[in-house]
Amino acid sequence: MLQSKYFRTSLAIISFLLILFLGSKVIFLFTPLVEIFNLLLVPMMLSGFMYYLLRPLVSLLEKKKLNRAVSILLIYIIFVGLFVLFWVLVWPTLQDQIQNFIDNTPYLVQGLQNQFNKLQDNPALSRFFKGDSDLATRLSGYLNDAITWVTNSMSNLIGVISSIVVIIATLPIILYYMLKDGHKLSPILQGLIPKKYRKEGQDMLKDIDSALSSFIVTRVMLNVVLGTMLYIGFLIIGLPYSLLLALISIPLNFIPYVGSLLAAVPVLIVGFIESPTMALWALIIIVIAQQIQDNVLSPIIYGKSLDVHPLTTVVLVLIGGDFFGIIGVLIALPVYMIIKIIFLRIYEIIVAERVEEVPEQVPVTKEEPL
Repeated sequence: MLQSKYFRTSLAIISFLLILFLGSKVIFLFTPLVEIFNLLLVPMMLSGFMYYLLRPLVSLLEKKKLNRAVSILLIYIIFVGLFVLFWVLVWPTLQDQIQNFIDNTPYLVQGLQNQFNKLQDNPALSRFFKGDSDLATRLSGYLNDAITWVTNSMSNLIGVISSIVVIIATLPIILYYMLKDGHKLSPILQGLIPKKYRKEGQDMLKDIDSALSSFIVTRVMLNVVLGTMLYIGFLIIGLPYSLLLALISIPLNFIPYVGSLLAAVPVLIVGFIESPTMALWALIIIVIAQQIQDNVLSPIIYGKSLDVHPLTTVVLVLIGGDFFGIIGVLIALPVYMIIKIIFLRIYEIIVAERVEEVPEQVPVTKEEPL
């Protein structure tokens, strides 16, 4: 029975499930570890994101004969300078728009309802609202619920501020050591792989590293360019809160496919409250910017670095959001890329070993008759 592959596989599965069951009975022992993990999850994620974003710059400075630690400190000084420029040049305008938006929040619902009432009173458009006279009221109610949810969320401001303080305090330290000693991680991971598969493991780690680096760097470039195009377009049409809405669109567009829709919602609402024509122009600006990003910039910057079907991406985003919320939405695609690379490499190893196990057939030659 021990020679049976099916029996050995079943025994391994039963042992694994038994370990999980026994672990669930002493889950309280792991509570401190879970709390530490939750505390460091966001700083570690942001540090990993910044690591892949800044690593090419550190490598470039290192090629210029600068010490790695000095290169990292020089990048930190540059970031401080950029932050000062942002605070002096951008923050005053952004602060005014945020304050105006907060002050005008009570009038947003009324403004939206007034615009729908005007559309209902328009003879050319009134037929579209027949049988649904409460559409404006319901949409205004949805907006009111959204504003109420945001307002209630502000009650957790102390928790949010404490989390931000933890991130600000730990992010530079974690990022510094990632940039300084990150190149030492690959040899350590390779040492955990059996010698028989060390070459394949090395190739797998290189593929994962390359995929993550390409995904993060190109995604940041595309979203920054998209946000810049949206801001210029919003300025041209005179959309209120143009800088605030453009900055909001940049992080939202990190969510594949769904993020562009989420970023368009506040823009269209603000534009529609101003006037239906403004909303139409805002929609045109969004569509043009998205088309430039998808059809012009993405093929040039991405190339074939992101070989994931759009339907697969949408499913991953939905699953990640359902299980882990906003963090799951953001990490769903990178995690899928890592798992895909690992499984493909394991599959290649299994196929290669099976091919080696097949004995070569020695061709049989017929003897010529004398």
